[in-house]
Amino acid sequence: MIRYKQVLAMSPFDFKRAYGVSQETFQKMIQVVLEAKVGRRGSHSKLSIPQQILLTLQYLREYRTFFHIAQDWGIHESTAYRIVRRIEDILIKSKFRLLS
Repeated sequence: MIRYKQVLAMSPFDFKRAYGVSQETFQKMIQVVLEAKVGRRGSHSKLSIPQQILLTLQYLREYRTFFHIAQDWGIHESTAYRIVRRIEDILIKSKFRLLS
């Protein structure tokens, strides 16, 4: 499983190279998703919000199969699919733009 703390320790150049966005944009994405999830109930994901965003960015950047991404993150591929759809929907509804 990819560790959030390891990702934060990456240089800004390596982070952008790996995930396709700057660390500042990533932090803004976290805020948008957290604001959208305030007050929602339901089962809690095995992955934190930042990890879910990283998983989504990994999918968008690399276009690997959900099976392979799920193996990296230690989840089922259908869960990986749902995470990507949910995070994409939240960012689109918030009119989030990747201008970095």
